[in-house]
Amino acid sequence: MLNQQIPDFPKEKFKLIEMDTTLNERIEKESLTFWQDAKVRLFKNPGAVTGMIILLFLTFMSIVAPFFNPYSYKDQLRSPETNQILSKLPPRVPGLENMGIFDGTIKKEIGERGLSRYKDGEYKILGERMETIGDTQVKKYMIKEYSYVKNGAKDIYFWFGTDELGRDQWTRTWQGTRVSLLMGVISALVCMIVGIAYGSVAGYYGGRIDNIMMRFCEVISGIPYLVVVIIFILLLEPGLLSILLALTVTSWIGMARVVRSQILKLKNQEFVLAAKTLGTSDFKIILKHMYPNIIGQIMIMITFIVPSAIFYEAFLAFIGFGLPAPAASLGVLISDGQKILITYPHIMTMPAIVISILMLSLNIFANGLRDALDPRMKNN
Repeated sequence: MLNQQIPDFPKEKFKLIEMDTTLNERIEKESLTFWQDAKVRLFKNPGAVTGMIILLFLTFMSIVAPFFNPYSYKDQLRSPETNQILSKLPPRVPGLENMGIFDGTIKKEIGERGLSRYKDGEYKILGERMETIGDTQVKKYMIKEYSYVKNGAKDIYFWFGTDELGRDQWTRTWQGTRVSLLMGVISALVCMIVGIAYGSVAGYYGGRIDNIMMRFCEVISGIPYLVVVIIFILLLEPGLLSILLALTVTSWIGMARVVRSQILKLKNQEFVLAAKTLGTSDFKIILKHMYPNIIGQIMIMITFIVPSAIFYEAFLAFIGFGLPAPAASLGVLISDGQKILITYPHIMTMPAIVISILMLSLNIFANGLRDALDPRMKNN
């Protein structure tokens, strides 16, 4: 094959094309800035987009949903017929009640003595069984309780039901979501301001200043978190301010350490040396030359601080250090609902679903934002 002579092709079948040298400088792909490229990669991540949409929806609902009905988050609601407190009512939604869901009924198992407390139309027997207690046979009934009829509230709807004190759970759940998000955002802002400033000074000046500032961070971070919370609650009245101070007094240390490590990496670079040679002040070097190079890491830290703050607030409420009544947060609602979870699960279920979706969407969005802002993930 190699020794075979290559046949001559007729020249008339070919056309000579001159090369256009001006095409050598043409840019085939549009040039993108760092933030434009991060935006494109963020919106190409379906998980991050889904998390962002859910997060925006929950934020919108926390703002406007409490105004969907006339009930306040702190008022005890009473029956217009009997004037009794409408406590522990299950969810009831117009339209859905005809489909057998959210119809304002509760399934219970009671004995004959308990059945005598109901009037006609307030229950429906679904089944019965015999239970042996000692030597006695006791009949048990499985019933469907029409809670709204029983409490004299036939024409009233509570979309998430009511709590133990007769307060509307829909309003309290979205009010609690608003408070939890507010705590997360304020905590993130405080951590960002304090942590960035502290870490920048320690990393840029280094030496003895850095050594003293970092030892101070280690002393603060060594104090148990619950001790800090108890101190603030004892010094201040229990409320939003004391919890916010407890959340932010130590949480900025992580941000400070990240910023310090990034500043240490950048301060010996050539562009920083050039700025110093031209007489640029230290403040301008940090603000205009270093911060643009670490803003990605800062954004990632902020998105992870918000769900952490919401979780810590829920944890504090669960162990009894939450907001005082009648204020509501998701942690307070879950803490109140778990006490009667077996008999009235709807009181805890709705806030638990909301906080679970909120935490999941925040973490998914934070992961997507981390990947979008990381140049090493560009080709993945």
